[in-house]
Amino acid sequence: MTATTDREAESESGLKRSITGPQLFFYTLGDVLGSGIYVLIGLVAAAVGGAFWIAFAVGITVAAITGSAYAELATKYPKAAGAALYVNKAFGSKALTFLVTISFLSASFAAAGSLASGFATYFAELFPSPPTLLVVLAFLAVLTVVNFIGITQSVVVNMLMTFVEIAGLAIIMLCAILYIGEGSAHFGTLTEFATDGNPVLAILAGVSLSFFAMTGFENTANVAEETVDPHRSFPRSLVGGMIVAGIVYVLVSVSAALTVDPGTLATSPAPLLEVIETGILPLSTGFMANVFAVIAMIAITNTALVVVTTQPRILYGMANEDVVPGVFNKLHRTRRSPWVGLIFSALVVATLLVIGTVVTEAGGGIDLVGRLATVTVVFLLAIYALVIVATLKLRGQDEHEGTYRANTPLLLVGLVGNVAILGWTVYDDPASLLWCAGLIGIGVVLFVIEFLFGRQDRPEGAVRGDPTVTR
Repeated sequence: MTATTDREAESESGLKRSITGPQLFFYTLGDVLGSGIYVLIGLVAAAVGGAFWIAFAVGITVAAITGSAYAELATKYPKAAGAALYVNKAFGSKALTFLVTISFLSASFAAAGSLASGFATYFAELFPSPPTLLVVLAFLAVLTVVNFIGITQSVVVNMLMTFVEIAGLAIIMLCAILYIGEGSAHFGTLTEFATDGNPVLAILAGVSLSFFAMTGFENTANVAEETVDPHRSFPRSLVGGMIVAGIVYVLVSVSAALTVDPGTLATSPAPLLEVIETGILPLSTGFMANVFAVIAMIAITNTALVVVTTQPRILYGMANEDVVPGVFNKLHRTRRSPWVGLIFSALVVATLLVIGTVVTEAGGGIDLVGRLATVTVVFLLAIYALVIVATLKLRGQDEHEGTYRANTPLLLVGLVGNVAILGWTVYDDPASLLWCAGLIGIGVVLFVIEFLFGRQDRPEGAVRGDPTVTR
């Protein structure tokens, strides 16, 4: 059977392999670059001070090490479902697999909500009239439609938007270069901390906040079943994308700290826009501010698109493992998109945004973007730690000549790093656990439905989780 015939068979029986190595690289890069630098850099500056670039450097290092664990497991198990599948292979526990699945879904839902809110912030710079809730819901609806059209189209759109968001960050770095050239930069700012306390704790607090910007690479593993030659593509695309993103993050952080007072960044709803509004560029400040607001919205859209792409694919993969109801493994007849999971995910995120908006407008005293970002980080840090443990536990199993092997000492460093950041995040914002519990509650309902009624969509005599059974 030829490779072409193989791919045609795949498109008829399941998710279609259509994502190339370069597309996967930009899929990773675009998701990581847009997932927080445009939204959360001000909060990180508030926690650390002018030295907040260190928080980004530490965070991306821990994230890149974790990404190497994902790369190893993706070359062993190039299937949809990502972390949930890996944990299931390592521990064989339905309960733990369910918990990881729902935690990742919950993180994805919270991330989509945070990004949608961040999009609305920049949107308001251009069009202040529409209500924020209307903007975020319309934003979510458009992403859902694009995702329904198909994964290939989504990845191509993602790649194009990645170039735009890189251009936006390049503008920030250009501002710093011109500022330094004028002799106006004060490099001592890069070593200043916002608190007189322990600098290590300040950096840890900054890493906790900035880690949302490091996430996104885990979404890459969830399109493994749709990637051409995943054993070759994943290690280079995933780890390579993380390294490039890390370099860009540090450079942008340094640029912002040198050109704008960290205190100003800390209080701005659109912090990177403050760099543009300094008037460093030899162009109309108003025009450039509008251009940059558009670029920021595209960057946020890029990450949000990947998040929305991931959600139904997690449900699809785990429906095949009998962890959630079988209805989620339904694919659209012509588009081959997991449409049931897509609609369900959109409704959950929309509900989350409505509740968050109501609480905020009622004087709940929360920053919706920051709170949802924290919820995302809590879930993902726990998952990252489990994935590293799963990687070590699965060593020697299901390996072949194409399997990538991550560095073991680095994995241990990554494990300690994830646990430390998780502990600080929960300590610093214990209320985030209530939001986490609410999202997990949705998963509990799905699990109960599958447990009580799941056998009804399997042939008589078939057992739960039988891979030979087609629903």
